[in-house]
Amino acid sequence: MTKRIIIMGAAGRDFHNFNVLYRTDKSTLVVAFTATQIPFIENRVYPASLAGALYPQGVPIVPEAALPELIKKERVDEAVFSYSDVPHAYIMERAALCASLDVDFTLLGAQKTMLKSGKPVISVCATRTGCGKSGVTRFVAGTLKEAGLRPVAIRHPMPYGNLEAQSVQRFASEADMLKADCTIEEMEEYAHLVKSGVVVYAGVDYAEILKAAEAEADVIIWDGGNNDTPFLKPDLALTVADPLRPGHENEYFHGNVNLRIADAVVINKVGGAPIEGIEAIIKNVKAVNPSAKIIKTASVVTVASAIVGKKVLVVEDGPTLTHGGMAYGAGMVAARRHRAVAVDPRPYAIGSIRAALDKYPRLENLLPAMGYSDEQKRELEETINNVPCDAVLIATPVDLAAIIKIKHKTVRVNYDVHDADTAERAQGLYTLITDFANRLKK
Repeated sequence: MTKRIIIMGAAGRDFHNFNVLYRTDKSTLVVAFTATQIPFIENRVYPASLAGALYPQGVPIVPEAALPELIKKERVDEAVFSYSDVPHAYIMERAALCASLDVDFTLLGAQKTMLKSGKPVISVCATRTGCGKSGVTRFVAGTLKEAGLRPVAIRHPMPYGNLEAQSVQRFASEADMLKADCTIEEMEEYAHLVKSGVVVYAGVDYAEILKAAEAEADVIIWDGGNNDTPFLKPDLALTVADPLRPGHENEYFHGNVNLRIADAVVINKVGGAPIEGIEAIIKNVKAVNPSAKIIKTASVVTVASAIVGKKVLVVEDGPTLTHGGMAYGAGMVAARRHRAVAVDPRPYAIGSIRAALDKYPRLENLLPAMGYSDEQKRELEETINNVPCDAVLIATPVDLAAIIKIKHKTVRVNYDVHDADTAERAQGLYTLITDFANRLKK
């Protein structure tokens, strides 16, 4: 009998799992994807051109809220959980729902959907969204370039638009991102690497993406999103942990998997974290992965111009604050250190931006940069321009002023990985990557 399957996802890992395990499997039939976490991604169809010959009509994408009705209507046998940034209890609640409806609930093994590359792969993943993984990825790429190698980054998927057009995407310039009509969230993840001279691939079909990236790379960097596990089998697996959220590396399912498979755990943000948080992570690493190398780094925040005493609107990286669960980011750190006054944007927020602030009441005197659609970009722009301030403090990895029209003065906040003790080059991470590069060149 053909097993009828639902893949529970959030526009990324779900499509990859389908492509690798189910697309050509005649013993299974994927009746639908469900969608959650990200706005505006449901009520679409995974197109036939990507779904393959067994799915001439494509595969419908429906809201996860409809899961119980869908299970009954489609006589589903199995639900495959395929998104991240969730604690153990959340997953088991979904498992209990499926079990109560007599449906098997599946968590796939970490390596089942890893693609094997013909080029060496360094994966950079994390225990949670917002650990400072982007800075680590950028540092790894810079160190490889310094060693005379050409790194190419393959980024965890964010296909929130036209899936056919986004099947294989290559970004080598800001113009490439604008031409692809990237969301703010996509540009936040691509722009900092592109600006440093690293080509970034992303999209939907990661087997084809890998082939394209291998053609121009000496080393592939898997730039993991959220706290998901790698899509590529790593030769060196790095996992970034956050001492401002000690314990999350045990409490969040995919982050805990990353902790267990890591060759090295990078404890970031050490400069601003309490010693108890650092020690807790070290203890948790040693308990489940005693052979992992532990490297401490600091995420050093810099501000492009003076803001002392200024009234500023702090705009932070969106995913870090929403499903990442952080109450603040680098922008608020910069504002506090430079004694700027952070303005409350709530009275001036409109539409979906106001809804996001209402949904996350812990966010005080700051604004998450959200732009998953043109309408949401417009609402973000209007909200920012409504706020009375001396400057907008932009702490996103991409310069928002290049995407939306901001009438206020804008000041960029940057954050880079440095040594935890000296604030100079992160020597432990540098040595690890340099040794890896030297072995490749022999």
